[in-house]
Amino acid sequence: MDSEGKNVIRVGSRKSELALIQTNFVIDSLKKLYPDKEFTIVTMTTLGDRILDVSLPKIGEKSLFTKDLEDALRNDTVDFVVHSLKDLPTSLPDGLAIGAVFEREDPRDALVLREGVKDCTLASLPTGSVIGTSSLRRTAQLRGSFPHLSVVDVRGNLNTRLRKLDAPSGEYSALLLAHAGLQRMGWAHRVSRILSCSEMMYAVGQGALAVECRADNQQVLDMLAPFNHPETYCRILAERSFLKTLGGGCSAPVGVSTKLSPLAANFQLTITGGVWSLDGLTKVDHTMAQTFAQIKQTHKHKLSPTDEGSNKKIKVGDEESDENSKLDEKTDETDNSIQKVDNLSSPKTIELDKKSRTFCGLTENPNIPIDVIIKCDNLGRDLANELISKGALEVMKVTQDFIRSSVVNKSS
Repeated sequence: MDSEGKNVIRVGSRKSELALIQTNFVIDSLKKLYPDKEFTIVTMTTLGDRILDVSLPKIGEKSLFTKDLEDALRNDTVDFVVHSLKDLPTSLPDGLAIGAVFEREDPRDALVLREGVKDCTLASLPTGSVIGTSSLRRTAQLRGSFPHLSVVDVRGNLNTRLRKLDAPSGEYSALLLAHAGLQRMGWAHRVSRILSCSEMMYAVGQGALAVECRADNQQVLDMLAPFNHPETYCRILAERSFLKTLGGGCSAPVGVSTKLSPLAANFQLTITGGVWSLDGLTKVDHTMAQTFAQIKQTHKHKLSPTDEGSNKKIKVGDEESDENSKLDEKTDETDNSIQKVDNLSSPKTIELDKKSRTFCGLTENPNIPIDVIIKCDNLGRDLANELISKGALEVMKVTQDFIRSSVVNKSS
């Protein structure tokens, strides 16, 4: 039954505890602005939840944690779904779009150590210590920077992974997990150390929540628009444009770091992107920046919720900005490759984007001037093209060929 125009909104979610926490956070935020609406959660198990004995890249499905939810959207079983943005491919199925990205939490990775090595860092862990992660991005960076450690695939939701870390067998010395997920679960006390971007670039979109809906459901799009956070939108659009141009995903070690900073008279968006070989010994990276006169509409948009940003749930503190500021200072001092890019928009890009009104799956944000959106999109694309000129695609192809050959060998 189509709920458009009615007060009952059906919300799709994975069944995991973290997914439900994130879904309820989005619902609670919407209820504050739309108290007359009733929200009901429809849970389902995705392919990524069902197959736990195979590493994510080897499953061979691009939408491991989203396809079942998107099928429900397209079948009109639900009105919108809540995702961890890093799980969403940069190209969405026809007819679907991201209606809002909520204010981003800390996007960095966290090191979680088992009892007995709590005082260690990655560098000081004993040789042969086993680090659990299901991410090629983390695996490659660990192998490149800390070759004395053994990186082993670990699957399952956060609860399952932490149980494996705490098991009496002591198989794992540590886990690498998204800091935002641990915070949302109320497990910040388990974090031994938050990794700086100079140690570990994070995944595209990590730390942000995305709400996906049908592109023609104007009621839901209008309802979500006030929560489309401008600063987060600018950062993750550049990141998604970067990844889309590279053609990466979970099948290649790709990481990013972005920072949006106020300057004297304008704003600057800085993005660093990196591609690694699976052993971490080959790295291709680059940094670019783009300045804007403004990133928000100058007038108070009728869709804006409040000036105070009432949809923010978890206060992260200043650690992220402090770490990224240090990284930017280090980059300015040691890497002459940083490139400031202005006037990036091209007539071809503008024409295509005006026609589609989506950018890497993101609906046009009414709280941001269109020229800013286009520049963010082009910034990520230009960064990817710079890495491609340095050989990034060749590095990625070696990893992808290795994964494909591993799948063939396992099935034969």
